[in-house]
Amino acid sequence: MIKDGFMYIAALIFIAAILVNLPKIFKGPKAKVFFNFAPPIVLIYLGLMALCTVKLWDLEATGDAYSALKNPILYAMLFIMLLRCDLKKIIKLGPKMLVGFFAATLSIGLGFVVSYAIFHKALGPEAWKPLGALCGSWMGGGGNMLAIQNALNVGEGPMAYALVLDSICATLYVMFLLWAIGKHEKFNKWTKANTATIDSVGAALEEEAKANTKPFVWQNLIILIGAGLLVSSLSMLVGGMIAEKLTFFDKATWTVLVVTTLGILFALTPFGKIKGTEEVSNTMLYIVVALIASRADLGSISDAPMWLLAGLVILLIHVTIMVILAKVLKMDIFTCCVASLANIGGTATAPVLAGTYSSALVPVGIIMALLGYVVGTGGGLIVAQLMSFFG
Repeated sequence: MIKDGFMYIAALIFIAAILVNLPKIFKGPKAKVFFNFAPPIVLIYLGLMALCTVKLWDLEATGDAYSALKNPILYAMLFIMLLRCDLKKIIKLGPKMLVGFFAATLSIGLGFVVSYAIFHKALGPEAWKPLGALCGSWMGGGGNMLAIQNALNVGEGPMAYALVLDSICATLYVMFLLWAIGKHEKFNKWTKANTATIDSVGAALEEEAKANTKPFVWQNLIILIGAGLLVSSLSMLVGGMIAEKLTFFDKATWTVLVVTTLGILFALTPFGKIKGTEEVSNTMLYIVVALIASRADLGSISDAPMWLLAGLVILLIHVTIMVILAKVLKMDIFTCCVASLANIGGTATAPVLAGTYSSALVPVGIIMALLGYVVGTGGGLIVAQLMSFFG
């Protein structure tokens, strides 16, 4: 059993690194099918929770190391992720794409509220907190989930249920959307959608991406890491000062809001053009996910089937609303599917789904997913408060 804090951190990062690299090591047809079903981030969730369950490390002895690193890395990760979110580009997507995105966001939120209203007694007391964190993930990404977990002070034990729901339901949903987008001709004919605007936007974004010829050098990594950690430190300081004056949010919530604001503002500057933001933010994301998962003991899970059922109800409500809106607003399947997965899957899967429709539209999937980082934290906190009325 690991009791040394540094060895605990080193082991987590090394295990996460191995799991992230598995798709590069195993490349056969069977491996491809497996990793489509269980991508590395899901394996990190499940693998680290399993190792925690078998007591590979002492939770109490390693607690200080966990507490010292989780929040600073989390806030730095959020800032660096948001550097890729240029609101000027998002506006170019056109109103229908944005309508599709926010329709997906609102329907996901409604799905959580309705599902919790149905299952809240079976899910246990204060289940709205881990579900609120998961809602942030399904509106944005893993960073939003971690931010809400921190803001609502959700323990790792309760989060284990939400993580199991996420890893199974979200993975199955990605597979469903990959199948559904292959039926785009029939769906678009049924909704009478016009895809000319989407195709032209995708082409324009692809040309803009090719125009950025700045090299990716190691100096980019150190400036991004340094800036991220500095913003994290200053945001925690400012967040604490604001919380003392405006007590309707706690320090953690104010810190997240300060980080988000700074990220959006810096994304509009030349600093947001620095190459390496994806690499650095993803590295931090996997480290934070490994840290969170390492504190969840799966041995405490006994009501997982009800959580999975609640997750399926959320997705059913979401899909039903999206299909109805697609028919009414004449939205194409690309808009519906990518908007949906930009919320639920984030930057890890939305570009892949966009690419299955057209390689020229991969940038659209990326930008749509980045918009989720902007709304995910606030949206998840709002949904959490709505669910709390049933608890």
